[in-house]
Amino acid sequence: MLARWQFWVTTVVALLVALVAGYTMLLFTQNRAIQAELTSRANYVQQSVQLEGLYREMVKALADLSVRNQDKALSDLLATQGITLTPNTAAAPAAPADTKKGGRP
Repeated sequence: MLARWQFWVTTVVALLVALVAGYTMLLFTQNRAIQAELTSRANYVQQSVQLEGLYREMVKALADLSVRNQDKALSDLLATQGITLTPNTAAAPAAPADTKKGGRP
C-alpha cells in the first residue's frame, strides 16, 4: 500500500508525463504541417527550374517580335515585367576567339 505522500508524488509525476506527451504530440503535428509546406515549396522550385529554359525562350521570342514589329504595347508589357529591350541596330560579326600567333612554345 502507498503512503499518502507517495500517492501524490506518483500522481504529479503521471500528470507531468501526460503533459509532456501531449506537448510532444502537438509538436509532432506542427512539424508534419511545416514539412508538408516545405515539400510543396521544394516541388514548386524544382518545377520552376525545369521550366526556366522554356520561359526564357518565350520571353526572347516576345522581345524579338516586339523589336521586329516595333510593337509599343508588347514592349510596354515586357517593361512592366522588368524586361528591358535594347534593339540591335547593326549585327556585328562575332569576334574571333583568342588565337595565338606563331608556333608552339
